[in-house]
Amino acid sequence: MSFSFLQKDRLAIVFMAILAGFGVIVPLLNLLMPEGSFFHIPTYAVSLLGKYICFAILALSLDLVWGFCGILSLGHGAFFALGGYAMGMYLMRQIGARGVYANPVLPDFMVFLNMKELPLPWYGFSSFSYAMLMVFLVPGLLAFVFGWFAFRSRVSGVYLSIITQAMTFAMMLAFFRNDMGFGGNNGLTDFKDILGFSVQASGTRLTLYMLSILALGGCYLVARMMVQSAYGRVLIAIRDAESRTRFLGYRVEHFKVLAFTVSACMAGLAGALYVPQVGIINPSEFAPGNSIEAVIWVAVGGRGTLVGPVLGAVLVNFAKTWLTGALAEFWLFALGALFIGVTLFLPKGIIGTLSEKFSKPKAEADVAEEVRS
Repeated sequence: MSFSFLQKDRLAIVFMAILAGFGVIVPLLNLLMPEGSFFHIPTYAVSLLGKYICFAILALSLDLVWGFCGILSLGHGAFFALGGYAMGMYLMRQIGARGVYANPVLPDFMVFLNMKELPLPWYGFSSFSYAMLMVFLVPGLLAFVFGWFAFRSRVSGVYLSIITQAMTFAMMLAFFRNDMGFGGNNGLTDFKDILGFSVQASGTRLTLYMLSILALGGCYLVARMMVQSAYGRVLIAIRDAESRTRFLGYRVEHFKVLAFTVSACMAGLAGALYVPQVGIINPSEFAPGNSIEAVIWVAVGGRGTLVGPVLGAVLVNFAKTWLTGALAEFWLFALGALFIGVTLFLPKGIIGTLSEKFSKPKAEADVAEEVRS
């Protein structure tokens, strides 16, 4: 998909304006409108919107590597889950003696499993700063190591997709084990505080929602800066003709590793913001199906547009919320039909199709103007 620089700027401005509007209007309607009012947004809806925004960050991170570098990752759910576990471990350490077993150091599930001391990976998670460092470091380091070996070995295409899916499936199986020290199949839950504020309080919910909005805006600007730079042009060249780009002297694997690592860090941030808003993190977040769903969000919104995946994530998850409440047994069929329909009739997604439709007349007018002059 090719747009003019002006069109990209216009799209970015509109997107950031809409994002800022949601960041302001939703909290105002929650705080200022009375509960009986039609315009009042209840706190549970604020948390639901915050969850959608976290999914939008995940979709944006996937678009950075799939849409602009041609790396179809079916394992981005692993990076999302690792960021979520890092935040969940901090939240568990904040419970302290208020747990069921009143142990000031060990979380309840460790006491239940007769663990006598805190496992080594848990050290440091009593500090919020350390936890936030791990939110970025753990997914980023995994992506760097994985990408370094995979891209240097020139693994690409469907083979790379299968390997990323195998990676997240292996991690899911590992985190299901109680002896890993991460809560087993029950995961981490029953959170109390974050930075001393109750995670159930309306003010905390609003703050987390606004932080999610800011994170989405920041990740969008970082991704846009990357893809519009000289580095981004090389990424697109790798996507369109990797062997030719390599022949020109570019170290293709270095470009891929950097994009993959930055993308993983964004996904980890999304997971960290997701956990306190939903109140739980467990190994099911590693399920390959979650990563495949993220691919569908990107495809629906428009691969290679940055804005499209955000729209796709919000629309698909809104539909999922509605359908699982009204027609739960048909949701997976609807999701499959949506993916097939988009592939056949909207291969460039919603934003990609609209951009092509509106940019084509302008391009033709510019050519006609040049001919006349």
